[in-house]
Amino acid sequence: MNRGTERDDAVTEPGAAGRIPLAVVVVDREGLVSHWSSGARRLFGAAKEEAIGRPAVDLLPVSGALPDEGDLAPYGAYAAYDDLGHDLESSLDGRLFYPAAGRARLTVRDHDRVDVLWWAYPLVGPGPERLLVLGADVGGLQQEAGDEDARFERVAPAFALHTDFPGAEELARRLPEILPSMSVEESARIVGQILELGYPVLEFSQNDRVPVTPDWGVPRRVERKARRERAARAVAEGSPLPQDYPDEGEDLEYAAVRERLEFLNEVSGRIGTSLDLSRTIIEVSKAVVPRFTDVAGTYLREQVVAGEGFPDGVPDTTTMWHRVAVEHTDEPGRWDDVVPVGEAMPFPAHTPFFQCMTTGEPVLVPRISEQMGHAIASQFEKRDIRPLITGRSMLVVPLKARNVVLGFMILLRHPERVEFNDMDRVTGAELAARAGLVLDNARMYTYQESVAETLQDSMLPHIPPRMAGCDIATRYLPGTLLGRVGGDWFDSVKLPGARTALVVGDVMGHGLNSAAMMGQLRTAVQTMAALDLPPAQLLRNLDDLAQRLGDTYLATCLYAVYDPIASELHLANAGHIPPVLVRADDGRSELLDLPTGAPIGVGGVPFEAVRVRVEPGDRIVMCTDGLVEVRGEDIGVGLATLCESAAHPAASMDDACDTIIRALAATFSEAGRGGRKDDVALLMARLNGVEPQDVAEWRIRLDPAEAGRARAAVREQLHDWGLAGLADHAELMVSELVTNAVRHSHSRPVELRLVRGETLLCEVDDDDHDLPTLLSAGPLDEAGRGLRVVSTLAREWGTSRTSAGKTVWFELTLPRR
Repeated sequence: MNRGTERDDAVTEPGAAGRIPLAVVVVDREGLVSHWSSGARRLFGAAKEEAIGRPAVDLLPVSGALPDEGDLAPYGAYAAYDDLGHDLESSLDGRLFYPAAGRARLTVRDHDRVDVLWWAYPLVGPGPERLLVLGADVGGLQQEAGDEDARFERVAPAFALHTDFPGAEELARRLPEILPSMSVEESARIVGQILELGYPVLEFSQNDRVPVTPDWGVPRRVERKARRERAARAVAEGSPLPQDYPDEGEDLEYAAVRERLEFLNEVSGRIGTSLDLSRTIIEVSKAVVPRFTDVAGTYLREQVVAGEGFPDGVPDTTTMWHRVAVEHTDEPGRWDDVVPVGEAMPFPAHTPFFQCMTTGEPVLVPRISEQMGHAIASQFEKRDIRPLITGRSMLVVPLKARNVVLGFMILLRHPERVEFNDMDRVTGAELAARAGLVLDNARMYTYQESVAETLQDSMLPHIPPRMAGCDIATRYLPGTLLGRVGGDWFDSVKLPGARTALVVGDVMGHGLNSAAMMGQLRTAVQTMAALDLPPAQLLRNLDDLAQRLGDTYLATCLYAVYDPIASELHLANAGHIPPVLVRADDGRSELLDLPTGAPIGVGGVPFEAVRVRVEPGDRIVMCTDGLVEVRGEDIGVGLATLCESAAHPAASMDDACDTIIRALAATFSEAGRGGRKDDVALLMARLNGVEPQDVAEWRIRLDPAEAGRARAAVREQLHDWGLAGLADHAELMVSELVTNAVRHSHSRPVELRLVRGETLLCEVDDDDHDLPTLLSAGPLDEAGRGLRVVSTLAREWGTSRTSAGKTVWFELTLPRR
């Protein structure tokens, strides 16, 4: 902001009683002064270089005895307070997390005793600033008003911080948030005037109120006590009451202000205990009933309920508002059928609700008349709401955050209860401002959680439950403490020869960066698996890739290739927990003893692979450490529970996964270790195998005439398998693939394989490493039609490189039995 020339003279304008220089002090989280304006130097008597970095309690008028002479003496001595609400010390030491205000008297060197009016506004944000303190000279206010006895009941502080404070522009921009009942337009006007004047000011008016306003009409407690004592003596002596005896109105006014502050403090402590949007809504509704109102209905914008973002701008008559809560003191069920929770509706322009949500200001209706009750009820189809609202006092308060209306609350009082008044309007506005911030925090958390879940879901594969020779079930459980996004993943990749690659990995750490790293590694594994790299070589290449991506992250990975024809697993491990193998014949389970290897990203460490013989019906269970490890507990306990629970019989693969998860959760709960906090990836595969009679293989000589022999062999085999209905399509596609393979092979014979499983799989291998591509063939072109025929007739098809060349394959759906 512009640093203007300081002026001590007040500036007045129409519509305001006056403006005087304002002291601005910012206190950091350590209680030290981080900003000390020229107005603070003038008011409190300390230069900026003397104040910055000193404890604020040493420089500002806090409660307690007068300071001793010494280091603090030059800064002045402070007298007792009028004791309106809390003192400034409560704000300085962090005991108050809501705005407070008061009045104090101090003695400044080279000056007479000064009455000080102060405000303290807690600051919320990532910076070090914790508290904004504003101060003004009471005498200056009285002089500006031209009335030494003036009682200013409404004073509106406005401020501008100089550019030597880094957060000055941000604090000024957030003026409507710091003073929640101030409109954006009012804020812009005040800030614009300050920029023009060039120094902080206090603007006071007889018309505008701020959330926390020191009441000039409330006498100091000491004075009230003395007057009461004089009155008591007068009564005892039979004399008339003194003229300065406080009237009942003053005591009631003091009690009302104190009650409002206590109520707001209580509400602030009761809301925002959770980031769950639904729970926050209930907390806000219950906080105001019955103490402040008898009925509280909460409405939120449709996008807020869905946890989505929404465009800026003023709502209109098409904006949908969801009724998310109705709290009341009427007989149970009275409101449920008429205004059910969950209903969504727009609001017409003639209603006070529309006025509230478009202006962002509270709307007070002292009593709902018959006419207004009829106008409100007209928007409820086939329901007469008039008996519930007519004759009641109504206050509609906006739920705002960052100058955006998220929703509003409709507050109603019974006809026999005192009507809402202007003080209630101010209290309701402050209440709604705090509730709006809490709701917005919950909304943002819900939105971020939704984004995280969407991101995680997009990164995790959707694995078919059945692959060649095996059934697969998976589970992913997000972390319960460190966020919804993690680095755990699982995957399966179809390989040549009816084989399947099974992968489970875990990027160390949590959050979006870990998830992004996980996505890169998972894609790399898929790519290298498609090249049919041996497990150890694949992990070696993955480690090299991680080194090139950077040394920030480490990951563990377990990679297994299942060959259902050879009935074996080929596994390699990079620092991951070992898998569990459950034997089908006797039901026993064991942790496979694999070379552990180093995590991906360490670099320079060799990986070893082992082969494990398996039988049809065996199951392999692969998971991340989040399932079996809890801080403070030996991982051996989790691994033992994993082995035991994996061996339990289950009706399905999904049931088996759920059994494992429940068993591990129960084990750690009984051990008093609390719930799981890390994310979990779990993959279970039942290794069904492929029977020898379901596999047929042929070696084709590099002779174009061999295509005819291949067609005849395929047709005969399909007839033997009872799949004659597939013979025509299969014969045609095999002819095209074999012809291409014979044409492009170099020396090794072409291999043709048929596998009968969940589908009919056909594979053609040759020693040419160039993968064929799908081309568009014209009417006169002699080439390019073969793969077009395959892509049209096959359920699925593909190509992959092998160590010896390439494989082209296709699948056909088996007829229903």
